[in-house]
Amino acid sequence: MTDQLITQIDGKAARLRLNRPKALHALTTAMCEAAIESLLAWREDLTVEAVLIDHAEGRGFCAGGDIRMLAESGATDGVQAREFFHTEYRLNHLLFTYAKPTVAFMDGITMGGGVGLSLPCQYRIATEHTRFAMPETGIGLFPDVGGGWYLSRLPGRSGQFLALTGARIDGAECMALDLATHYLPSDALDDVKAAIAADPHNIPAILDDASIAPPEARILGNMDRIDALFVSDRYEDIIAALEADGSEWAHKELATLATKSPQTCKVSLYLLHQGAQQVDFADEMRVEYRVGAHVVQRHDFLEGVRAVIVDKDNDPQWNPATPEDVSDHLIDQIFEPLPADEEWTPLRL
Repeated sequence: MTDQLITQIDGKAARLRLNRPKALHALTTAMCEAAIESLLAWREDLTVEAVLIDHAEGRGFCAGGDIRMLAESGATDGVQAREFFHTEYRLNHLLFTYAKPTVAFMDGITMGGGVGLSLPCQYRIATEHTRFAMPETGIGLFPDVGGGWYLSRLPGRSGQFLALTGARIDGAECMALDLATHYLPSDALDDVKAAIAADPHNIPAILDDASIAPPEARILGNMDRIDALFVSDRYEDIIAALEADGSEWAHKELATLATKSPQTCKVSLYLLHQGAQQVDFADEMRVEYRVGAHVVQRHDFLEGVRAVIVDKDNDPQWNPATPEDVSDHLIDQIFEPLPADEEWTPLRL
């Protein structure tokens, strides 16, 4: 176990509590391993009737994964990075297939790895503090942890919009897009957790009783634009549509996309195109692991982390530098299957 993850039994519920407050509870390999170990034990424990996932202290919920470690590993042999992805994706898949009710409290920043923890859960709680995003294209990565599955199933083209731009949306917008199942005021969460621990069979009623009407979801006001301008699975077409539109909104989104890695924007669009056709979540995770294993050692990820996280000059020099220079052959290479003994596999249960 690790002190970065607090696991406990609370009444009739078990709890996973992320505990890396200085890193906004970003996941490490050890945290994922500890979560898997606990979830497997609780699955067989008849006294555990539900699992609650939240953060222990400070701001949260979870800002992602250990990006610095991934970049340091990617700059060498990539072994540690692949180990992290393999373990994290096993955790994602375990939650997706978990038989007991799971409740994720997305109270605060919910990005990357935090999305992978919350979206598989049966109940997903948004609050006025929720800030949801998949911002990976800004560091040369891609929306993984099941992003190809979840984002491709959002209303209209909102998933493609979120994947490419890395836009941050609030709790009301999460409700509007069905990313969250309930909207609660943050000051009600402790009482709700206690009520669930006392009576897990009554989770739907407990959450319904504590829910309040969310504010207006801002993204709904832009859905017509998103659906029209992000309709293509070809990145060059999206850029051209935004340029032709000429509105202030389109100019803002063009400026945002200009900061993203063209390579991983194309990877993201292809991932969502494929993900929409997947029928087994394990197959989705297998594809994402292939992409992660390749991308983590490529120039754009190492350069993105340098520019955004290490040097903080926010001036990454992408290579290839333009969407037109990102060839179909390059995308095919990134999605290429791994040797049979290196492919991702779910837990053998």
